[in-house]
Amino acid sequence: MQDYAFLTETNRKQYIMGHNLSELKTKQKTLKSWSYVWHPIERGYNNRTLYINVGTCEIKEKPVSQQMKDKFVGGKGFGLRLLWDATTPTTKWNDPENEIIISPGPIGGITQYSGAGKSLVVTLSPQTDSVMDSNVGGFFGPFLKFSGFDAIELQGKSEKELIIFIDGVNHKIEIFEDPGFAVDSHIMGEELTEYFAEDEKDAKNIGIVSSGAAAEHSLIGMLNFTFWDNKRKMVRLKQAGRGGTGTVFRNKKIKAIVAKIPGVQGNLNNVVDLEKIMTVGRDYAGEMRDLDDKQNQMKKKGTANIVNVMSDYDLLPTHNFKYGTHKDAIKIHSDLLRDKWFTLGINDGCWIGCAMQCAKGADEFELKTGPYKGTKVIVDGPEYESAAGLGSNCGIFDYEPILETNFYCDTYGICTITWGTIVAFIMECYENGIINKEITGGLELNFGNSDASLELIHQLARGEGFGVIAGLGVRKMKQLFAEKYGADPKFLQDIGMENKGLEYSQYVSKESLAQQGGYAMTNKGPQHDEAWLIFMDMVNNQIPTFDYKANALHWFPMFRTWFGLQGLCKIVWNDVTPADNKLEKEPHKIPKHVRNYLAVYEGVTGIKLDEEGLIRQSERVYNFQRIFNIRRGYGLRQHDAQPYRAAGPVTVEEYLSREERYDKQLKEILNIDPQGKSVEEKMAILRKHREDQYEKLLDAVYERRGWTKNGVPKIEHLKNIGMDLPELIEVIKPLQ
Repeated sequence: MQDYAFLTETNRKQYIMGHNLSELKTKQKTLKSWSYVWHPIERGYNNRTLYINVGTCEIKEKPVSQQMKDKFVGGKGFGLRLLWDATTPTTKWNDPENEIIISPGPIGGITQYSGAGKSLVVTLSPQTDSVMDSNVGGFFGPFLKFSGFDAIELQGKSEKELIIFIDGVNHKIEIFEDPGFAVDSHIMGEELTEYFAEDEKDAKNIGIVSSGAAAEHSLIGMLNFTFWDNKRKMVRLKQAGRGGTGTVFRNKKIKAIVAKIPGVQGNLNNVVDLEKIMTVGRDYAGEMRDLDDKQNQMKKKGTANIVNVMSDYDLLPTHNFKYGTHKDAIKIHSDLLRDKWFTLGINDGCWIGCAMQCAKGADEFELKTGPYKGTKVIVDGPEYESAAGLGSNCGIFDYEPILETNFYCDTYGICTITWGTIVAFIMECYENGIINKEITGGLELNFGNSDASLELIHQLARGEGFGVIAGLGVRKMKQLFAEKYGADPKFLQDIGMENKGLEYSQYVSKESLAQQGGYAMTNKGPQHDEAWLIFMDMVNNQIPTFDYKANALHWFPMFRTWFGLQGLCKIVWNDVTPADNKLEKEPHKIPKHVRNYLAVYEGVTGIKLDEEGLIRQSERVYNFQRIFNIRRGYGLRQHDAQPYRAAGPVTVEEYLSREERYDKQLKEILNIDPQGKSVEEKMAILRKHREDQYEKLLDAVYERRGWTKNGVPKIEHLKNIGMDLPELIEVIKPLQ
């Protein structure tokens, strides 16, 4: 069996000392064992879900009705339906009845088309108090499915640390007390793989979900899903990052979930037409082979390929989203990752059969700080969001501290997107005198101070110091800084880059009204997985009117939602484009790849679907989630408000950094001569205009989506899309 390859020999002995795995097996105390009858998947579905109450150790299977498949499809849809049924409008995130649901969707787990290994995690969020969904790769979701279940539904609250073992080989579920596995994910994943695998060859048949030390002390914890890197012979991690999923996991005292299967074969999904799927799969793999190096170099740089592109277009978040570029941005050019840090020539896919291979890794990275100082590890990434959030947004233009922070976020169980935006907010508050060294416990949290930034996350993992304050997230820090330190609430609201309680992901949206909507109108908060419209809107001017923008903010969020229903990765759709894509009628939709997905869906399920039917599937679930939020007291127009920094310059220095651009806009758009006006006067005029534009955008998008001016889905619209369920009508009828 492999030998903790991520550790040096000295550190290997240090970290497994006291964690002798054979000794741990003697300490294993099984609380519940439950056997089930396995049967083959039918057309992408097992037609049952797995329910586990970790407080009572109840285990049972639940049937999946035809209505559930018709209305909710799978993945995120199944998670939302199960969570709705399990909770009430007043359930809190840390109540026992809150659930974590993981579901891969009907297409999830196929190996003949790229990017089909995704799962969706759904829960009530500690950050937003509303419904959170998070998309994640790795082996666990498909392995859960191959073990016999379309979803796992975790409820209750344990008093003791638990390990849940889904044994898809012997067809039983076990719950046992944690006998003493490590807390942090990079070690726990190795330990649990070693513990459950028969030998090295068997390691590839295990998928694990875990979190880490910092998730226990914060509201921003995330979940790590393992995948086995057969070339490196080691466990690697992918993250369900947004909204505190890991915090809920650890609050329930779940240490890890492990799924084990006999092995992956060609057609475990028992699809209807394997040849149809293989045909489009081979074609897509050919595009990656022929075009990737000329287009985005996903195989060499992963998603970080756009760091320098965003900087070139003034879209790279810098100094808490104040700016979109910086003179030192060249120091984090994506070529540096390709040429210095990433190991090339390795099949870096987080699921079997993916031709994109974008899960890049920096091997033999020696940590300089923290409890694992001196250890050589693999850093999974950084992806674009991590490089921008942990780097430029915090004024850090050096890949060494970015990689180190990326590693610690992962193993401690903290979302890199969230953490980058949190630290950037703290740094701006520090530089404005809102907080000081006395408040931060001596940490000089200026922009660019990577040492202080790293110490902050180590504090959070230890549950001490100002790190615990950071772990509350931007929304709660805004309240705290105003109430305790006398900060101006309006200024904090303007610069605090959160919406609905979720921190912004890493794109500057000031010059793209459509992207402002793509962030702030999301159901869960500002995550780019619903709509990334910056280039269409700002660069290519393809959606100049409100009607165009509204159509884009209908189609793209619905199309992207579909990936989360099926178990698919969104970047496979548009991060390589066919050579003749520009000849298509609507090239921005990558129509050939849309047709591919329709073929894959039909090949798996036997159901013929057109583009309109695809969008309709998503509309049902999207509107359901909106109404779910309304049931919880959210989901209205007021909750789609954005911090002003997402729309325009908050400070004088921001305006002056783009003064020529802003003055030109005052002249050409508003017919106002900026000459003779102070910067503050010009800022006020610009602000009123941009805030008015956003309100008009809300009106246009709501109308296009079939919602009232307050953002409530209309009953007539629900009838039109076949989602007029009585429980939904009951919630929205008083608001029509």
